Amino acid sequence: MSKILIRGAKVLGGEQRDVLIDGETIAEVGTGLSAEGAEVIEAEGKVLLPGLVDLHTHLREPGREDSETVLTGTRAAASGGYTAVFAMANTFPVADTAGVVEQVWRLGKEHGYCDVQPIGAVTVGLEGRKLAELGAMHESAAGVTVFSDDGKCVDDAVIMRRALEYVKAFGGIVAQHAQEPRLTEGAQMNEGVVSAELGLGGWPAVAEESIIARDVLLAEHVGSRVHICHLSTAGSVEIVRWAKSRGIQVTAEVTPHHLLLTDELVRTYNPVYKVNPPLRTERDVMALREALADGTIDIVATDHAPHPHEDKDCEWAAAAMGMVGLETALSVVQETMVDTGLLDWAGVADRMSAKPAQIGQATGHGRPVSAGEPANLTLVDTAYRGQVDPAGFASRSRNTPYQGRELPGRVTHTWLRGKATLVDGKLT
Repeated sequence: MSKILIRGAKVLGGEQRDVLIDGETIAEVGTGLSAEGAEVIEAEGKVLLPGLVDLHTHLREPGREDSETVLTGTRAAASGGYTAVFAMANTFPVADTAGVVEQVWRLGKEHGYCDVQPIGAVTVGLEGRKLAELGAMHESAAGVTVFSDDGKCVDDAVIMRRALEYVKAFGGIVAQHAQEPRLTEGAQMNEGVVSAELGLGGWPAVAEESIIARDVLLAEHVGSRVHICHLSTAGSVEIVRWAKSRGIQVTAEVTPHHLLLTDELVRTYNPVYKVNPPLRTERDVMALREALADGTIDIVATDHAPHPHEDKDCEWAAAAMGMVGLETALSVVQETMVDTGLLDWAGVADRMSAKPAQIGQATGHGRPVSAGEPANLTLVDTAYRGQVDPAGFASRSRNTPYQGRELPGRVTHTWLRGKATLVDGKLT
């Protein structure tokens, strides 16, 4: 690989520095750097971050290639500044065996736009009745360390306890989709004033909070690690805060859409706003932002959930739940957290790169922008503002809730181990 000199970037939003990439590694960080024959990227005024890491991505392959593939999903990831993503297990067939997780892992290796780390299912077929091959998936070439039935809750306390005990042996983690199924039968949106006015089945906050409360107690009892997927309510924040105060090994994520959007948008009956867990109230949104700022919520994860046109362009009740998010996540975080003064860019790097890499054990990712580290980097034009146009997405699907909305920030370059995957906003 040739040398690349990134000149004058604000590293983590701080002072301007030059960063020299030599091959797969950051060779030097300083001022007034030069390198004979290096490609020079003029980055004055732009922010340089470690490559983003998403602990919660749906790539859909195998089985739903009409909505996304590993290729299109990783291209979308590179467009959004990501150098590593964790692929959820709710594929067809389910990623509950070593063979399926290795297939996804190898597809990621072949395409090369970002690293793909498969997440293994907790239970066979996501059915919640029998533990999947957790050990075999961990020992496979994919080296799975994160397990989740995301899309479904592991609602059986005995199964959840056994999973926590099993993964403890090799330092794994169970990522829970917290949704008590009996409390959410027929649910279409957040339970509250808006659902009552619209006559839509409500998804109560307690359905999330009760599972989180149970699982942090189980994690404490077992001495194992539990991660809460897409936490969405103010009450959930308080439970996680309490659990951390007791020293329980719990981490939690919030999605960009839960940081910005509320259930008031459901009044449009536009299925693009249908998601699980549902959009909550303004009070919940503010609590989530504050919790991300103070570290109660550890990371931002996209829950990138692509769907083909026919699954979303229909009546509300029949529409699939989910939103794409890889290509807009950083912009939403800038809008809700940076431009509001709740986080600086070093905090964004922590919540969107360093900590998700630590939780998922993504080797070589989330590292400091310093000499000797892998050159996994993202360059952001933070002064940019523009309308979201899904027609330009790299994802195969277009189900974004931000179409036509003006958002700040634009990823201009992404490097994966020194290789450019995005240059001037265009995929290589």
